[in-house]
Amino acid sequence: MDLILEDLAAIDNKLSQRHIDLDPGGYFIIYLDRGASLIYAKHFTNVIDDQGLAVDPETGKVIPAKGKVERTHTTVFSGRTAKELCVKIFEETQPCPVTQLDHASYLGREFVRAEVALVTGQEYVQD
Repeated sequence: MDLILEDLAAIDNKLSQRHIDLDPGGYFIIYLDRGASLIYAKHFTNVIDDQGLAVDPETGKVIPAKGKVERTHTTVFSGRTAKELCVKIFEETQPCPVTQLDHASYLGREFVRAEVALVTGQEYVQD
């Protein structure tokens, strides 16, 4: 049976709805700068509370998953490709800001999606 694009999108959409544990090392906001031909990843720290929610370490307030949040990033990473970003974050930054393998896997997938969008001119929205 050949998979068609709609089938692949349905698989990804379903998997995007699963529960994931948040990384105590923080989270990233990924975006493109088309003018500079760069992928950016802003890293923000957080603490995970006993309910598994991300909390701002400075205010103690829960960080909402949706909507605008006014927080200051700790680091901004940029790269021309997904691989370049991964090398900067996972190999060159000590200590590594990513502490869970599933988070690393997610970031790798997102960086590839961002790279494809940058190259093709498609819109990129972080999953």
